[in-house]
Formats: sequence, C-alpha cells, structure tokens
Amino acid sequence: MHESLAGFVADCESVIAETPEPADRVTAIAPLMQQLTDSAEDFLSPEHFRSEPEHYARNAIHIAPSGNLSLFALVWLPGQWTPVHDHGCWGVVGLVRGVLEERSYMSAVGDITADTGIRLKRGGVILLNPGSVSSFVPNPDHIHMTGVPQDRATCVSLHLYGRNMNSFHVYDVDAGTRRLIDVPHHESR
Repeated sequence: MHESLAGFVADCESVIAETPEPADRVTAIAPLMQQLTDSAEDFLSPEHFRSEPEHYARNAIHIAPSGNLSLFALVWLPGQWTPVHDHGCWGVVGLVRGVLEERSYMSAVGDITADTGIRLKRGGVILLNPGSVSSFVPNPDHIHMTGVPQDRATCVSLHLYGRNMNSFHVYDVDAGTRRLIDVPHHESR
C-alpha cells in the first residue's frame, strides 16, 4: 500500500477508535481526505480508474478486515447517476477529477421507519470540484443521488464509509418505497 494511502487508513482507524460520534468522526477525517485527494494520482493505479459503460463504477481501494471502514474510487462517465439512496453510516467524499453533483432528499414526514409510505422532498445541490470534500452522517438517513450530467466530463471521486459499503437502501420517490440492495464493486490490489 502506498505511503500516503497507508497513513490515511491508519489515521482514520485512530479517529474511529477514539471518536464515537459520527459527526465528530467526519469532522476529523475531512481534512485527511482533502490531503489524500492531493496525492491520489500517486497511489491510484489503472484498475482504480476502471469505468463501466452502463453505470458508474465502484473500485475498491481498501476494505478493513473488521468491516468498520471502506474506501472506493468511483468513476462517473457523463450521464451516470446513482439512484436515490442512503448509506446507513457516516462517510467522507473527496474529488480527484471532474465535477460531481449531489442532489439531496429529505423526509417530508419525519423519521423513516418502514420501507413503504415514504414521502421525500428534494433538498439542495452540492457541486464538488477537485480537492473538494463533502461528508455525511445518518440522521437517521442521509438520502441523496449523485452523478455527472451528460454535458460534463468524466469524474473520479474517493468515497470513505464507516462500514463495508456493500449494500444500501434505494428509494423510489414516486412510489414512496425503499428496498435494500447489494452494491457490487471491482476488487483492486
């Protein structure tokens, strides 16, 4: 593992061990992510830049054996978006290339406690440029969709999650439902 990546993972593990609150964790990790994006070209290998023609690509960089941390390089071709989803954990995102757009959603009726009867309303938009960092905490759910409009260039972003991000809830805004799905990724060495 490259020195800057190994240092980032070790620092994040220390923050997790010493900081129980998700909001405090992302506050401590955000500047670390900004530093990591500055050195990303040094440790990202060609396999981390893999893309998929049909949908954005998730390329694993590090998944902690304990399952408490995972880091991915996401590659977004023009016109590729996530579905509306949540994470079920805290996270920190840093931009390496391009401009990533995040569109937030919020519950219109309080906490979401079931998979049906969900009313979401649109929130704001965040545009992330290279070197920018964004974070989220579950409150109880951070719900959004993320992607790159058709008229923008390919984007590469680093996504750190407070668990092995192998599943999340996908929301059907019009139907007022959500379902848990498995989220595949490319293995990387």
